[in-house]
Amino acid sequence: MKTAASLYALVLLAAAVPAFAQTAPAACPVSAAHVAANDGLTQSRAAVASGRLTVLAMGSSSIEGVGASRRELGFVPLLEAGLERRLPGVDVTVINRGIGGETAKETADRLEREIAASRPDLVLWQLGTNDVLRDLPMDDIFADFRRGQGILERGGVDVLLIDPQRLPDATTNANFRGRNPALGEMSRLIDLEGARMGYAVLHRFAAMSGWSGLDRGGVGPDDLHLNDEGYACWAETTAEGLAAALR
Repeated sequence: MKTAASLYALVLLAAAVPAFAQTAPAACPVSAAHVAANDGLTQSRAAVASGRLTVLAMGSSSIEGVGASRRELGFVPLLEAGLERRLPGVDVTVINRGIGGETAKETADRLEREIAASRPDLVLWQLGTNDVLRDLPMDDIFADFRRGQGILERGGVDVLLIDPQRLPDATTNANFRGRNPALGEMSRLIDLEGARMGYAVLHRFAAMSGWSGLDRGGVGPDDLHLNDEGYACWAETTAEGLAAALR
């Protein structure tokens, strides 16, 4: 017979499971097609074959997890869980080094030391949204991006680029209204760079066009940061495409 203490422990365990077993909402159109491998990810495939994969996630607030109701419901913890579900027997570690508000320049400035500290197999670089919202010149953005490419090449790591997010078309924020065409153009250019360099690319901007069934389209009340459903959908879409490319 179970004691009252053991029953209480089981209840606590059951209550804790959903937070870590979060999967995509039913309305999320999860598809591996949103990740283009571009003949890259060779080191990461070898790491998966060895049973241990280390991923360094770089970028701004959406990598950091701003907007999630709890830390474990942000992109990085959900991506780690999603990859481990899809890659049984592989110990996956995803390291969160997102900093809210960061631009491509600021990420490139710290990329070398973050790679040295984490020694990853794969670097996720989420970029473009803040650069567009700050109206930075494209030439400057891609000069910093190519500076980062040199650091990535010297670091001997695989790369998955994550393009900008889509903003709500009906936003009432004057700073965000009408920005999607520029964000879409940034996404197109990142895709071209990924193909040129042999970097994998996650097409987040395109994926978000199918999020109409999510709560507020997956975006929080500030019309910028993702909400829990948005993070869950993004993480599962990334895990689906990345795991397919790594098997």
